[in-house]
Amino acid sequence: MKQFIDQLGITHTFDSSPRRIVSLVPSQTELLYDLGLEDRIVGITKFCVHPYHLKSTKKIIGGTKNVHYDKIRLLKPDIVICNKEENTQEMVEELRKICAVWVTNIVTIEDNFRMITDFGQLFDKRTEARKWNDKLAFALSDFKKFINDVPVRKVAYFIWKKPYMVAGSGTFIDELLKLNHFQNHFASKERYPEIELDRMEEEGGLDLILLSSEPFPFKAEDGYEIVKSTDKAQAILVDGEMFSWYGSRLLKAFDYFKYLHNSI
Repeated sequence: MKQFIDQLGITHTFDSSPRRIVSLVPSQTELLYDLGLEDRIVGITKFCVHPYHLKSTKKIIGGTKNVHYDKIRLLKPDIVICNKEENTQEMVEELRKICAVWVTNIVTIEDNFRMITDFGQLFDKRTEARKWNDKLAFALSDFKKFINDVPVRKVAYFIWKKPYMVAGSGTFIDELLKLNHFQNHFASKERYPEIELDRMEEEGGLDLILLSSEPFPFKAEDGYEIVKSTDKAQAILVDGEMFSWYGSRLLKAFDYFKYLHNSI
C-alpha cells in the first residue's frame, strides 16, 4: 500500500499504481499523454483536444462541468483526475462514489511543478516527470532573461462576453500575466469578475486589451467595441491555451510569449 496527498491535502491510498484513468481536465489529459500514459487513459471530456486523436480512441464522458456518471462507472476507473477550478465540488463528491478522485489546484508555476511530480509518483512515471520539470525549469529561466528588459504594460485579460468577464487575482492566468510583465488591471478583484466597460478606466489608463481565444472565442470586431471604452488601449487576440493551460503545455507557452512580445 502506498499513500499520496493531492493538492487539496486529501490522502489517497492505493495497492498499486492506478491503471485506468479518467481525466476531466483538458490540460491534464495532455500532460498524462506526455508522461507516457496514453494506454491507461480510458475516459476524457469533449474539450480534451490535445492530442487530437484521443477523441477517437478514448470514451467521451461529457464536459468539464457536466459529466455522464453512468458512462464513467462503466469504464471501471481506478482514478478520476479533476481540478479545483475546472470541475465542481458537487461533481467531485459524486465521482468519489465511483472511485478515488485526485484534485489538482494550480495557481502558481510552482503548483504546476508539484502536479507533474505528483503524477510521476502516482503513476510510476518519475523519470518522465523529472524530465518534464527539468525542461520547464530551463525554459522558465530562459524566458525570465528574455522578459527582463521588456517594459511593464497595464492590461485587462478578457475571457467572456455577455457579460464581460476578465481574469482577476488568484488565477493561473494572473500568474502568467505577471511573468510577462503585464500588470493586471483587475488584480484587485478575485477570480473571474464581471465588469462594465464604461468603468474600466476608473483606476488609470490601460495599455493593452488581451482577448482570449477561450473559453469565449473573441474576434477582432469584439476588440473595437471594448477599445472604444478606453483612452488609448490596443486590443490583441491571444491564444487562451497558452495563458490558461498548465502541465506540459507551459513549455510551448514560453515560446508563444516571446512571439507575442515581439509582435506588440
